[in-house]
Amino acid sequence: MQADLPLQRDALEHRLVELETRLAFQEHALGELSEALADARAENQRTAVLLRHMVEELGKVRSSLFEDPANEPPPPHY
Repeated sequence: MQADLPLQRDALEHRLVELETRLAFQEHALGELSEALADARAENQRTAVLLRHMVEELGKVRSSLFEDPANEPPPPHY
């Protein structure tokens, strides 16, 4: 049984190193995903601001196109 003890320790140490490696990889991946999510949220916010601006501009264009026809000068052929 004493002879098996170093083998068990080696196996446990190998397993511990493997688990620590996996944990480090997962922590790194989580950091990258967190950064990517933050970038996507910032891009989404920029897009939302741009969309709001475009909707406002569209409203201005629509209101200028569909003003009261009585305010329009007569066409040139009259």
